[in-house]
Amino acid sequence: MATHLLSAFVLIALCALPARAATRAIRAGRLIDAAGKVVTNVVIVVDNDTIVSVGTGAPPAGADVIDLSRYTLVAGMIDVHTHMTYYWDGAPGTRPLNQPRRPAGVTTVLAAENARRTLDTGVTTVRDLGASNEVDYAMRDLINMGKMIGPRMFVAGQGLSAARNGPPPDPETFRQQAEARIAAGSDWVKIYASRGSFQSVDTTQTVSYEAMKAAVDAAHAKNHKVAIHSYGPSGVKDAVRAGADSVEHGIDLDDETIAEMVTRGTVWVPTIDHNRYYVDAKDEYGFAPETIPPLRAYIEKNLESTRRAFKAGVRIAMGSDAVYSMFGQNTRELGWLVKAGMTPGQALAAATTIPAALLGMEKSLGAIAPGYFADIVAVEGDPLADVNALINGVRWVMKGGQVVVDKTK
Repeated sequence: MATHLLSAFVLIALCALPARAATRAIRAGRLIDAAGKVVTNVVIVVDNDTIVSVGTGAPPAGADVIDLSRYTLVAGMIDVHTHMTYYWDGAPGTRPLNQPRRPAGVTTVLAAENARRTLDTGVTTVRDLGASNEVDYAMRDLINMGKMIGPRMFVAGQGLSAARNGPPPDPETFRQQAEARIAAGSDWVKIYASRGSFQSVDTTQTVSYEAMKAAVDAAHAKNHKVAIHSYGPSGVKDAVRAGADSVEHGIDLDDETIAEMVTRGTVWVPTIDHNRYYVDAKDEYGFAPETIPPLRAYIEKNLESTRRAFKAGVRIAMGSDAVYSMFGQNTRELGWLVKAGMTPGQALAAATTIPAALLGMEKSLGAIAPGYFADIVAVEGDPLADVNALINGVRWVMKGGQVVVDKTK
């Protein structure tokens, strides 16, 4: 009986998708294009999952017209650092890091809630950087098949890391592991090159430059990219030198590392806001009081390095590092990017055009333009004047031609 109930729940959760009209015309009062310029009174024609045209003419005859003339439209945003499979239901007596183990199939279904909360923020694409039991592969494929509602996912599977209390990983082992991840179905390879996670801001480097480079070279040989986690400056420096396509987290970046990032075109994903989340959610997690001051100190160092890197010309992308109850807060990172010196328009680029290029999808994601996926977000307010319009003002979301969020009524 329990098996039948679970099967029914899976069918309901995965198959109850809204219908999608073949051709739609969207009236936009204001539209922000890929160059960050405002275009007014625009009609966007969408056929199935693709934008056909963007212009000022009349909607085509017979099209289903959606009137968003009171809103500003931006491209669907991209969160390049999530952990979509980290689910917590807030059940009494449990904490995010103290839950009963669940079968992978159950986690897949439950994590659909994280996917929906992410869409609510106007994020229509994510890069998921670390999951166990191939649950991220399952979510990606179900979403692509139209059997689950959620953002488009680029996934890394299980990350590569040093063994606990063991010797440092050798380059040949890391090369083999990178190839194995790709063979298993990973879009990206993720390397954990240092300690630091949740309430810990330990910056100790745990993977050598040589091991990082072996994994990066192996992935690049197969036309796959690599993201490297490092909380501390030495790991960031080695990650950049090793050829990482993106570096996650990091503090105390020196001028040499920043200059190397600019030269190589390395994208930095500072994830400033995720430590703010841990401070705010400390009671949910049961973090000890003495862990909070180091988290706050890390935030300030993270912000200062972001400020210096942006000023020097490093490409910076929005990454939330969302886990558990942080889903639905994915775009709060944009506020920190503005604090680091970006204009709201530059922060929007950090959530659209820059991550689209990082994903190798610059011709289909990150802009509202003909030939691109119909990933479109309507916000209240002026996102070029106040970044909070992107964070708190999302009212309507279309992902791949399907309306997945509608708060306009």
